[in-house]
Amino acid sequence: MSRDIDTTPLRRHTAVSADGTPIAYRTLGAGPGLILVGGNLKTSEDYLPLASSLASSFTVHVVDRRGRGDSGPQGPGYSLAREVEDLRAVQEATGARLAFGHSYGGLVILETARSFPLFDRIAVYEPGVPCAPVPTAWMAPFRERLAAGDDYGAFIHFIQGSGGAPDFMAKLPHWYLRMVFRIAFRGAAWQRMRPLLGACLAEHEQLAAQYGRLPEFADVTAPVLILVGGRSKPAHREEFAMLAGTLPSGVLRTVDGLDHMGPSERKAAPAVAERALPFLL
Repeated sequence: MSRDIDTTPLRRHTAVSADGTPIAYRTLGAGPGLILVGGNLKTSEDYLPLASSLASSFTVHVVDRRGRGDSGPQGPGYSLAREVEDLRAVQEATGARLAFGHSYGGLVILETARSFPLFDRIAVYEPGVPCAPVPTAWMAPFRERLAAGDDYGAFIHFIQGSGGAPDFMAKLPHWYLRMVFRIAFRGAAWQRMRPLLGACLAEHEQLAAQYGRLPEFADVTAPVLILVGGRSKPAHREEFAMLAGTLPSGVLRTVDGLDHMGPSERKAAPAVAERALPFLL
């Protein structure tokens, strides 16, 4: 990608949501305002490479959703509706009319756009709008392991049960995955992820509750680009095609060589930005 990467210092800001929860966001770049909302088990830190790739064309506001970073906690009344209120608060504070969402963050943006015409154009990467039932059998053992302080055990139940992992991984024994994960997940990314395991469960409970609501997203009137990783499961790609067909102005595009985590991976982020830029400009 030929565009220069933004190297200006991050500016830190906070908006206040309707229930009083502070929602932190980092700003970089120059140009039209673009709000970037990330996915499950991720913080704004994970999306800075993507934000930097977009910052030569936009003023990018990278949100820490509630329950992570410098934002306030999810709270006992957590729901998708609270996330919508949070996004509305950031949009009001920034005036941004463009949005990019990844996974659960894509669901938040599309759910917001259903009722509030805040955005002129929206790009989402594999948004969490369920077109098929969301697996839930992993949630009870996940909750038990988390309560016992066994973070690796909880994470294994999530990876094997939530439907996102490669099929071969679902068949591996827990003892083997525990050994592998203790080696593979121990750096800065894991340290950011561990405190988000509880939020992971609450967010997936909300995801499961959205099944059956696909027709409601026909209320999104803004043009929407749906990006899909070429390495994602065929069944998941079919679901994103269903969503694109439901949106009045939905466009589906594939980013070859990437999987679901593309926007939060440093090496893949420029390719994601390159596909989103022509649509958002």
